[in-house]
Amino acid sequence: MGKRDEAEKEPIDYAILAVGVLGVTYNAILAFINHNIIPLAPAHVVLSEILLLAFSFAYILKKGLYEEDLAPLGYLLATVFLTVFVMAINRAGYIDHLRNVLIIFAFVVMGRWTNERTLKLTFKLCCLAVLAALVCEIISTPAYVALFHPAEYFQNTRGVPPATYSDSGLFRGALGFEGRFSFGLIDHRSSSIFLEQVSLANFCGVMVIYLVSFANRLSLFDRLIFISTVVLILVTNDTRTMLIFTIVSAMGYVIYPYVPKICDFLMMPAIVLVGFVIHAFRPDAHEDDFVGRISGTVRNIMDMDLAATLGLELEKATTFVDSGYVYITYGATIFGLILFWLFVSFYPAGRTPNQKRLCHAVSLFMFLNLMIGSTAIFSMKTAGLVWLLVGFLKVNEGATAGIRVSTPQAERNSLRSALS
Repeated sequence: MGKRDEAEKEPIDYAILAVGVLGVTYNAILAFINHNIIPLAPAHVVLSEILLLAFSFAYILKKGLYEEDLAPLGYLLATVFLTVFVMAINRAGYIDHLRNVLIIFAFVVMGRWTNERTLKLTFKLCCLAVLAALVCEIISTPAYVALFHPAEYFQNTRGVPPATYSDSGLFRGALGFEGRFSFGLIDHRSSSIFLEQVSLANFCGVMVIYLVSFANRLSLFDRLIFISTVVLILVTNDTRTMLIFTIVSAMGYVIYPYVPKICDFLMMPAIVLVGFVIHAFRPDAHEDDFVGRISGTVRNIMDMDLAATLGLELEKATTFVDSGYVYITYGATIFGLILFWLFVSFYPAGRTPNQKRLCHAVSLFMFLNLMIGSTAIFSMKTAGLVWLLVGFLKVNEGATAGIRVSTPQAERNSLRSALS
């Protein structure tokens, strides 16, 4: 019996399946409720995410914490300490970065517990939901708006008013502007079930990561579904960053297995260095394009002082939504940024070809995005699936490749034993 046949007979873990799918689709569900049942407020969105995280932690506690969980647990506890420190010295509440790390911890540990059949079904259902809504949006934007009413939803739950120059009902950020990079296939930037363009772009990156690290464990039909979704997003969302990432990842499928894992550690400083080089040639670039975003991030990095790196200027954190490195530093100190760098660089396994493809693709995805954005890569809508895959491949890929690793099903030491 082949590995694929064995995977198809594994029981589906409906708890992980539900959290994975709802983490991607909850915005669309809330938007439908907002227009058709009852108007919602920001608290409803926060509550939805809290419930998903609470359910995830209840699942993890029921399963138990083990020695394999020490790294993500240590990362979480260190982030809790930094969060308390930053709030204490600023005398202000701020848990954005802690919430980001809670998502990483929850999904990476659940990924370690999941099986291949559940993981594949989670990704497939999310992909099909995105593809269906995207096709609807492309074929009939009025029908898409009538279903979700994005502008109304973001006005009620985020306080973002509809665009005054358009009555389309779309989220104002998805309308684009004259001169922006575009394939010109639709008159706006596609958003699908995310209702805004940035999350859809990052979901495209997540699907690329999945294909790069998992394609040889998928059926031909499934590969066609994922590839079609990626292509359709790229030509309608007009995302420059994910277009570059997709092209590099396609080449990386062949190259990554031969690249040493230390390159993940060097990825962040290399990308920042390239950013400084670009800024040197275009120091006054302020346009909302790839070069303008990078140059803006470098300017923000150069403007930081010692107080900012130590978290003493917390009130500025939310102003750097397009400068991820600065956003993390202001909200979690330079040590929070270093912890994130180390976790992304070293936690994903790098033994088998698929694991190497995954760890290199994730490092590039995370560290490149931090040059031109901030919160999007931490959102449950996209980060959840990435870390679920990281947790799964860390143990299951090694087991199926004949490498001796600890798995939830194998004999192992409990966390109590590890700490004793």
